[in-house]
Amino acid sequence: YEGEQGAERMVRMELADCVVQHYEGDKGAERVVRMELADGMVHYYEGEQGAERMVRMELADCVVQHYEGDKGAERVVRMELADGMVHYYEGEQGA
Repeated sequence: YEGEQGAERMVRMELADCVVQHYEGDKGAERVVRMELADGMVHYYEGEQGAERMVRMELADCVVQHYEGDKGAERVVRMELADGMVHYYEGEQGA
């Protein structure tokens, strides 16, 4: 927690399965902005509390996937491979 007494806000949570979640926002409105998984994968989120949507995923093998869409309907729109190749995608999730 960080902040003045009475206004402390959560900034980090370490879960038992070695997942670390990072938060931003005022007390009571903290939102997930990054999640680090035990396998080296990192998820990045944007949006207000409860509506956080994944916007980027960095995989342990240096692949980066970029997402668009509302929470629960995120879809890959671009994937950057370790060798510099970039793939672009269109369409809705699961289509």
